[in-house]
Amino acid sequence: MAFRPEPAYQHGRKAGTAIVLCNLGTPDAPTPEAVRSYLREFLGDPRVVEIPPMLWKPILHGIILRTRPAVSAKKYASIWTPEGSPLLTWTLRQAELLSQWLQERGHDVEVRAAMRYGKPGLDATLDALKADGVQRILVLPAYPQYSGTTTASVLDKIFQWSAEVRSVPEWRFVNRYHDHPLYIEALARSVRRHWEANGQGERLVLSFHGVPERTHTLGDPYHCECRKTARLLTEALGLPPDRVLMTFQSRFGKAKWLEPYTEPSVVALAQQGVRHIDVMCPGFTSDCLETLEEINMEVRHAFTEVGGERYGYIPCLNDDATWIEALGDISLQHLAGWNTLKGNAEAARGEQEALAASAARARTLGATQ
Repeated sequence: MAFRPEPAYQHGRKAGTAIVLCNLGTPDAPTPEAVRSYLREFLGDPRVVEIPPMLWKPILHGIILRTRPAVSAKKYASIWTPEGSPLLTWTLRQAELLSQWLQERGHDVEVRAAMRYGKPGLDATLDALKADGVQRILVLPAYPQYSGTTTASVLDKIFQWSAEVRSVPEWRFVNRYHDHPLYIEALARSVRRHWEANGQGERLVLSFHGVPERTHTLGDPYHCECRKTARLLTEALGLPPDRVLMTFQSRFGKAKWLEPYTEPSVVALAQQGVRHIDVMCPGFTSDCLETLEEINMEVRHAFTEVGGERYGYIPCLNDDATWIEALGDISLQHLAGWNTLKGNAEAARGEQEALAASAARARTLGATQ
């Protein structure tokens, strides 16, 4: 078996610790060629499309990769910024802010952003960390709700990389944080800010990314975790349940997916006489194609076309301070037992104070949920 090249082992070298914040991914550019390369990797993942390869590959390569890239490239172009892909920009920013948050509390932890599909890829990110002497890695997916189509796919890639190296790092994984008190509080604060600036809609629509319904019946907890997030957020906002509608977006193909679907649900609200709605996507921690183009453009247009008058889009958490605090608290919980302090008494005292304050804050928020 051929192993990946790696640096020579150094006796006595302090074990470095790192966090890999992993998001889904994005094309390198809003062009058909770049989108085709991205979709080839994304839709070629058996975790994403659970169709036997002998049936799926002819469809993927013979139809989808010939027709879809041009259409998708136009959509990506509509949300592209001078800095590039919004999803990549926000994920890199989150990694930077999480690193600062940890450093301010005395931790010597490298934080890197990576993508499951596209660049910066997991393989290249892990190779670079290994070259830097990192021997302990916490994998933190940017997916609050666990799904085999997302979280498990990240783990698949990690295990695949591990099978190709001689000296495997010590791993820890965050599977889910759909009910973490600070995550819920970050969502609630985001909604309140929007209401203060724009007024409160008649309905709050919580749109999560959809998955085929069969994944739920086969044991995937994603549907239940989305529902718990929606319930906790509704309670944190003090809203009656009938003011909140949970939906699923981004349906692909002809199979039945989790319902209700977002766009038909929003259209139905307008047809029922609801004139002002607010829409947010709690399962997306960074704004991306599915939030900026699908929800803020396509679904907005569908709502106003049938009589809706005010459509408020609430951005993803992005670089929200409470969200960064949530990432920090989640990280510290999973780093426990690894000596990540910088090694002086002042940092140690700061660490104990930070842990106590964070735990108290989480307990206080959790007691209200």
